Amino acid sequence: MKIHCKAEILKIEKLKEDLYKFSIKAEEVVKNSKPGHFIEIRVIDSIEPLLRRPISIYNLDRENGILEFIFQVKGKGTSLLAERKVGEKLDIIGPLGYGTFSIKDYKNVAVIGGGIGMFPLYELAKELKENTTSKVHVYMGFRNKELVTLEDEFKNVSDELTITTDDGSYGISGFAINELKKDCETKTPDKIFACGPLPMLKAVQAFANEKDIPCEISLEQKMACGIGVCLGCAVKTAKSPQDAPEYWHVCKAGPVFDAKDVEI
Repeated sequence: MKIHCKAEILKIEKLKEDLYKFSIKAEEVVKNSKPGHFIEIRVIDSIEPLLRRPISIYNLDRENGILEFIFQVKGKGTSLLAERKVGEKLDIIGPLGYGTFSIKDYKNVAVIGGGIGMFPLYELAKELKENTTSKVHVYMGFRNKELVTLEDEFKNVSDELTITTDDGSYGISGFAINELKKDCETKTPDKIFACGPLPMLKAVQAFANEKDIPCEISLEQKMACGIGVCLGCAVKTAKSPQDAPEYWHVCKAGPVFDAKDVEI
């Protein structure tokens, strides 16, 4: 159920130099949202920029009807969004997406993300920890110590937390996928959930498929409309013939997919 509403900005936090967390009041959106959903935001009440910005849901405070999202300033749209003030209202549409993360009882799950791809995984880890019997191991990968974000928050929603940095300046030196592979030598998870940069997702997908571990990946394609009209977020299906490729659109069929179903 998609809801179009004006959501009041309750709190703004600057997490890093170019990283912001917004808390907004959006009771109906929160009520209908699941881990993996996203929202489309009109960054400013004017014609330019015309297109909304798709942003993943970071946290759902269901008791108080508060939705939190985190975004990185990358261009004009997100720069304008970062200038918004507490008390103003954001024009949003959500929750959007059809494919969401599977929340049910597992024995062990691995939740792996990289950089800003960590943010959609927080609500997933939280709900797995609070509402299922699953043991949750979170793997967070960053380029360096300065970019490590939300360590305490993820620690609170996981049974185990592993942090890696590419340059070894914090946590374990190397990539998060390498630590997941090492751990799988002694304890194979029942399910892997992943979101992050494309090279990481490809590595996770290849590993999960090789070891036949069920895996869900959240894709962060560029989206203009968020409802399947512009057709700009196409992803090739894994089982379509090479001479007649078939595509799904991330905003409608995803953004969460079974790792065996898409070619990334």
